[in-house]
Amino acid sequence: MRTEVGELVEQAPDGQRSAPSGFERFFRANYPVVEHIARGVVGDSHAAQDVAQDVFIAAQRRFPEPDGSAHATAWVRIAAVHTGLNAVRSRRRREQRHLRAESAIAPPGPDELAIERVSQQEVRRALARLPRRATTVLVLRYSGLSYSEVSEAMGVGVGQIGTMLRRAEAALRKEIERAPHS
Repeated sequence: MRTEVGELVEQAPDGQRSAPSGFERFFRANYPVVEHIARGVVGDSHAAQDVAQDVFIAAQRRFPEPDGSAHATAWVRIAAVHTGLNAVRSRRRREQRHLRAESAIAPPGPDELAIERVSQQEVRRALARLPRRATTVLVLRYSGLSYSEVSEAMGVGVGQIGTMLRRAEAALRKEIERAPHS
């Protein structure tokens, strides 16, 4: 059974709230950003909450007292992207298995294909096929982070972010154009 996010918040033995731990302060400060990044990757609030939960469970093991740690903050943001991508890939594999199982059903009509071509699902699939570094810079930047925050999270100079974004955007466009539309 999965650990609930609420279990990450400590309580005193008598049931009263104790002073927030370093991890609790870290969790409260970073959860909204991590969930937002995850939602940008997976496209669903419930799945984003699952991703954020997984990220903070792993973060608690890795950084028991991360209070004020820029490294821990960057780590959970990157982990949100990677964990979200893993969730998208898993979902895509399930969908492919499901489609193979239903292959006897008539193929979709032209109107359904047109809708699929422009869907956010297609963008997510294309993102999942890009190298992690390209996906990471796109997701972090388009999740609302500044160039400075993206550079800190990725461990590169702020001057490199613009170039990385342009290259990642070009790769994403090519990936969407070359993707088979079925």
